[in-house]
Amino acid sequence: MKKTSSETRDEMRPEYDLDFKRMRSNRFAKRLEGKAVIAVVLDEDVADVFQSSEAVNDLLRSVIKAMPSPAPRATPPKRRAS
Repeated sequence: MKKTSSETRDEMRPEYDLDFKRMRSNRFAKRLEGKAVIAVVLDEDVADVFQSSEAVNDLLRSVIKAMPSPAPRATPPKRRAS
């Protein structure tokens, strides 16, 4: 027996009942346009130290510059055909 749309709607949890008329566009979308963005969650005590994402990025870039260069990877010896 197939359920009607009203029966299906009644089974949905209230938090999934979205009022699409009240939706707004993402106000942050223009900031992210054309950028490869990765979200990272900072612990609260770490986040308290920084005022902006730019401050976090600046510090991470300075840490990256201070890191020793990685050793070149050794290439495995070529095998001869037998």
